[in-house]
Amino acid sequence: MDAISPQTLFTGQQLVWLPECASTNTEAQMLIGQNRATDGCCVITDKQTAGRGQRGNQWEAAPGENLTMSVVWQPSFLPAPDQFQLSQAVALAVHDWATALLGPDPVLRIKWPNDIFFGTQKLGGILIENTLNGPKIQYSIVGIGLNINQQEFGVPTATSMAQLTGRKYSLPALVARLLESLERRYLQLRAGKVGTLRFDYLQALYRYQEEHDYEVDGRRVRGIILGVDDAGRLAVQIAGQLRHFDLKEIRYL
Repeated sequence: MDAISPQTLFTGQQLVWLPECASTNTEAQMLIGQNRATDGCCVITDKQTAGRGQRGNQWEAAPGENLTMSVVWQPSFLPAPDQFQLSQAVALAVHDWATALLGPDPVLRIKWPNDIFFGTQKLGGILIENTLNGPKIQYSIVGIGLNINQQEFGVPTATSMAQLTGRKYSLPALVARLLESLERRYLQLRAGKVGTLRFDYLQALYRYQEEHDYEVDGRRVRGIILGVDDAGRLAVQIAGQLRHFDLKEIRYL
């Protein structure tokens, strides 16, 4: 991959590029274990053979056509119970980045907790793995997979920047812009601007304040997403009752 030069204070200033690896999150964890990862270290690969997504799913991406990367941060300022705030900041950063490329399209949304959707199709996903030190977060590994130049997918629910715009993108340039966007939102979080992050997240949230079908306990129900609580659980009004769901407790239909 060509040179990547993000205009950041620390995010992406240490760049580790690998032509192929099992998982950039795993590689980042190894660097941490060897005391070789600085705050903001970024691991990027052209080909990921065992990428992981939410719910334990495997993340598949065509080699050399998409962005597969992980960023290491040391958010020791963030109490462990507040770790969803980091998830919000990262999802917003990716949403900001995509909005800058696609324009402020009303169908570009964050699907709870942190997938990036264009309409009903997935443009990218995020997997954050935190290491705790007592009541604080010692390290966060932020894994990001984004479909960029790939044109064909095995499922109809995926899309890419190239499919949406008809353009072919320079991956190094996009990585630099993404790292800059990530740092902007991370610095907001570090400065304690939690209210701003929460407001922006809800404004970008897929199906927010809309009535749709979901599956809960094996049953089809109608519900309205009203927000996300401090623990990151989805707040949905069902049959006049406000209920809260963890990741595997509700399915979008």
